[in-house]
Amino acid sequence: SNGMKELGLKKGDRVTIWLPMIPELAIIMLACARIGVIHSIVFGGFSKEAVKDRIKDSDSKLLFTSDETVRSGKFYPKVADVVQIIGDVPTIEHVIVVKRSGREVPHTEKDIWYHEFIEGKSDKCEPEQMDSEDTLFILYTSGTTGKPKGVKHTTAGYILFTSFSHRSVFNYKDGDIWYCTADIGWITGHSYIVYGPLANGATSLMFEGVPTYPDVDRFWQICEDHKVTHFYTAPTAIRAIMRYGDDHVTKHDLSSIKVLGTVGEPINPEAWTWYYRVVGKSQCPIVDTYWQTETGGFIMTPIATATPTKPGSCCMPFFGIKPVIFDLEGEEVTEPDEGGY
Repeated sequence: SNGMKELGLKKGDRVTIWLPMIPELAIIMLACARIGVIHSIVFGGFSKEAVKDRIKDSDSKLLFTSDETVRSGKFYPKVADVVQIIGDVPTIEHVIVVKRSGREVPHTEKDIWYHEFIEGKSDKCEPEQMDSEDTLFILYTSGTTGKPKGVKHTTAGYILFTSFSHRSVFNYKDGDIWYCTADIGWITGHSYIVYGPLANGATSLMFEGVPTYPDVDRFWQICEDHKVTHFYTAPTAIRAIMRYGDDHVTKHDLSSIKVLGTVGEPINPEAWTWYYRVVGKSQCPIVDTYWQTETGGFIMTPIATATPTKPGSCCMPFFGIKPVIFDLEGEEVTEPDEGGY
């Protein structure tokens, strides 16, 4: 926070963050929130063109990135890609580079090493006073259905919704260990790795890499080692892991897990059943959550230990949500089996 203030950043300015899943990512997010600077995080796996487009759209003044990304034991460029786009994003005044791999990489003329950027800075920084409707962050949609849209979430309502939904839907209690496997570059990581859990004082676990490296039991090894109580992942990950059989799960002590969750897409009943039976030992409720970047938090979900669940169904609307289904003509669908969107 103090480093950004020394560079002249103030409440309402925008910064873009393009980092792998390393602690500095969460630290920089919270540093921005501390002083009212609006962060725009780009998923670490996106291309340099995606980064360029989001910088241009948001008029960011600062870019945080790393020398490289380390994934599955391999190195992938970060700042080398920034070198290729920096001439097209004149609003960027400085590029702050986190040393992740430590290997030799090219640099822009605007680069500052992150460790030098924070060196000697005070660990005291007064929080900026924010209005409830002041912007907290911008997050761009994936662009799968058209040009990515910048979604703005404001300060008070977003924090209230993510913290309340995290606590109530997952029945989170003080002392529990929360593990959401998402990337912070997506809304799931914003809401349920960083802001929601931390607002509840939770211990939130984040990891870098993929669930099948260095071995297919990485998730379960982490759960066993850290006595995880709440595990929240995507159906794609479950399907990728279940094809390796049950042994890589059952060889680990997962008795600490109390609640399981899924996010990101519908879960097919076969994957749901395997998750419930093998990972949860037929004892843990599964919270199948439906929501969007635009909503910031759950809108359809069971409540752990309270709602009857059905494999493949996100069950009931969350508190305060009234879902409406429309057909292609924009007319409300009121009868079963009529279709709709």
